[in-house]
Order: sequence, then C-alpha cells, then structure tokens
Amino acid sequence: MYRRWRSKLHLVLDVVSAVAVMGLPTPDTGSLEGDLRMLYEVTSRALRHPVASQIIPDLQAEAARNPEIADAMQKALREGQEGVASKILAAAERRGEIRPGMDEDLALDLISGPLYWRAVVIRSPKLPKGYLGALARATTEGLKAL
Repeated sequence: MYRRWRSKLHLVLDVVSAVAVMGLPTPDTGSLEGDLRMLYEVTSRALRHPVASQIIPDLQAEAARNPEIADAMQKALREGQEGVASKILAAAERRGEIRPGMDEDLALDLISGPLYWRAVVIRSPKLPKGYLGALARATTEGLKAL
C-alpha cells in the first residue's frame, strides 16, 4: 500500500477523487424542481452512507491541516458537483425556468449548501419528513430569484 500511497489518508483521497470524477448522475425530470429533488435524494443517500459519514469528517479535519489534501478534495468534490449542477441549470435555462447568465458559483452554493450543512456539518441523524421536497422547492424559488 505505501509504495503507491504515502498514507492511508492519501489512499482515501484517491478513492474520493475517483468517485467524484465518476460523478453523480444528472437528473432529467423535465423540471428544475424535479431535477433538484432527484439530485438531493441521491446526494443524501451518498452523504449518509456509513463509510462516507465516517470518512468525510476525517478528510475535512485533515484538509484543515494539510493544504495539499485541501486542494485535492476541493478540486475533486467541486468539479463533480459543478458538472451536475451546471447541467441542471443549463436544462432549466433552456426550458425558461431561470434567467440566462446566472451567477453559477452562487447557484452552486445555493444548490449544494443546505443538504451538506444538514448531513455533514450538523450530522442530523435523520432528515425530517418532506425535507428533500421542501428543499427542492425552496432552492428552485431561490434560483429563480437570482
């Protein structure tokens, strides 16, 4: 193991990068709210997976101490999420659901932040009933306001 990776952490980081590169599937339900709902369902399951729920906090802690790991994590995770969000936003723009030329960084923060906050930062053990649907509706309205 140590011939290929300097540490177990670097091994995990390579796995996270590989999964991020594979990316999440881009939903295509025909509506922005539907696409966001599907994205949230898939992302929620991924973030709550027993392995991910243990590894992500460890990687965050290590990233705070190690700029190389922080850069690699940010690149892998951001690129994967940006790819999916960009496709969702482009489809919504083609359908006339959002205005052209929206600030994509702000949109990505709006799309990704709330679920990540709940699942990873405060580590809520269970999402309240109807949370993902309400989040998709609220995010849709927020994106329309940008």
